[in-house]
Amino acid sequence: MYVLISYCKNKTNFQIKAEDTNSRTKYKPGIFDDLFLNLFRAKMVKEVGWDSEKPGYEGLIQVANRLMITAKTNTDTKDAAVRILRSLFPLLLLRLYKILIAPLGGGKVAAMMVARVTAITCQWLMGTCTVNAVDLPDGTSCSGGVFVEKCKYLEESKCVGICINTCKLPTQTFFKDYMGVPLLMEPNFRDYSCQFKFGVFPPLPGEDNSLKEPCLEICPTATRVNKVRKNVDVVKCPKA
Repeated sequence: MYVLISYCKNKTNFQIKAEDTNSRTKYKPGIFDDLFLNLFRAKMVKEVGWDSEKPGYEGLIQVANRLMITAKTNTDTKDAAVRILRSLFPLLLLRLYKILIAPLGGGKVAAMMVARVTAITCQWLMGTCTVNAVDLPDGTSCSGGVFVEKCKYLEESKCVGICINTCKLPTQTFFKDYMGVPLLMEPNFRDYSCQFKFGVFPPLPGEDNSLKEPCLEICPTATRVNKVRKNVDVVKCPKA
């Protein structure tokens, strides 16, 4: 219970209510989706050392939750998620991309490439998404953004902590450290959308508003903790 409380505390008055997003475009699964899902889940199961009896995406979310609650700290969770992402790619490929592609065009070429690949290959995980333009620190812009209309991962997990510590922070770290591409992810916990900004450095932890968000009102872990500790006065879901 201590671990649960450590990452997903809440107070009813500060919980987020999600907006009605039924009008959003629903993603239609493709022929490779099961392959991608099974590969990603297998890597996560190997890291966690446990698998869910549930099939498909529901089982994946349960494994992600297990990863979160069994880690001693949020940093441990993030590091584990980075290892999972790293294991999906040949190390040589990552090194060559960082050395040869990342420096081209001041980083714009690499940013646009990974944006397109992300939009094409990750909709099974996130749902419908499109490439869009983002403003870069040098005052220019490029099509290095990916807008996720309604993130399936957040919608199914119903947890700010899982979003932040198994997706946002480790994904930002992975692209910067292993591919040489800065990334800022801006999840919206009210409508479940998310904006990827490749080529943009994330702010310092103390300046990142997404790290100050409270639990979602529908968070199952927060609900359980709230029943046990009715007098806990916490305005956000703690992050590493």
